[in-house]
Amino acid sequence: MSQPLPIACTLSAGALEARGAELRALGVDGLIDVTQEPTRAVLRFRPDAGIRKRVDAIAAAESECCAFLDFRVEHADEATVLTISAPNGGAEMVHELVAALAGR
Repeated sequence: MSQPLPIACTLSAGALEARGAELRALGVDGLIDVTQEPTRAVLRFRPDAGIRKRVDAIAAAESECCAFLDFRVEHADEATVLTISAPNGGAEMVHELVAALAGR
């Protein structure tokens, strides 16, 4: 049986600061709305090709440093939707990511 992944981000302090700036910029440029639940968030972004590419890149990068989170990206004509889900104990990280994207 495999062990659960540790609930921790593996980025260094400098990389974390750079990622935060990247998240805030993406939010400013394309975030339409956010729906939050205790362990899940659904973020909708403008259906722009450049925004889609950035959302895909963020989801891939965050999947590496926060492997305990689940990132799902769906592209539709009306929006690019990023769903972030966390296991028990990981909800705080979901809320931190949403806060960064929403510029809070």
